[in-house]
Amino acid sequence: MLSAVALLVAAGRGERLGSAGPKAFVRCAGRPMLEWSVEALGAVDDLDEIVVALPPGVTAPPGTHGVQGGEQRSHSVRAALHAAGPAQYVLVHDAARPLVTPELIADCLRTIATEDCDAAIAAAPVTDTIKEGAGEVVVRTLDRSRLWAIQTPQVFRRDVLERVLAQDDAVLAAATDDASLVEADGGTVRLVPAPRGNLKVTTPEDLQLAEALLGLRAREPR
Repeated sequence: MLSAVALLVAAGRGERLGSAGPKAFVRCAGRPMLEWSVEALGAVDDLDEIVVALPPGVTAPPGTHGVQGGEQRSHSVRAALHAAGPAQYVLVHDAARPLVTPELIADCLRTIATEDCDAAIAAAPVTDTIKEGAGEVVVRTLDRSRLWAIQTPQVFRRDVLERVLAQDDAVLAAATDDASLVEADGGTVRLVPAPRGNLKVTTPEDLQLAEALLGLRAREPR
């Protein structure tokens, strides 16, 4: 078995979702959004513990332990990592992706354990035509065969993640995901093919779609 811990980022405020409270605790398909990720992570034997980065004053779900998150995403990851027990690998997942599956989590863990890399990240191939623009003027059309939409979970060698998270707060604040910090540090990041349905809930429309997909999953035969 691998030695791995999971860090679950749930400190977001959810303004774009229109929520009055923390985004991870908005109800999605009958339960707080956070619980879907906790359930999927808890089903993976290789994860020794789950540490949740939370807004101030919020209690961690059963089966996890919580820490107070930071102002920016990477600050929350750093706080959760400091609270985690020893492990060779660290998995980071956003609670705003409630459709993550144990199978995808296991695929990411398997990749970093068997491939020569510093990180293994879930990603879906881009299917839309993507154009680069300057304002509202198209500059060029990008080759979509080389483009991937990046998701979580993302799994890291612990020593690598600790090193990149030790940078200045301003550097962490500018990072849109933790894998980009590893890239900038010269590390090797491998892509793990993931379904587009592992979506991030950001807007009310995203929430409606996630609820519909979770409803369909619940009706699938076991």
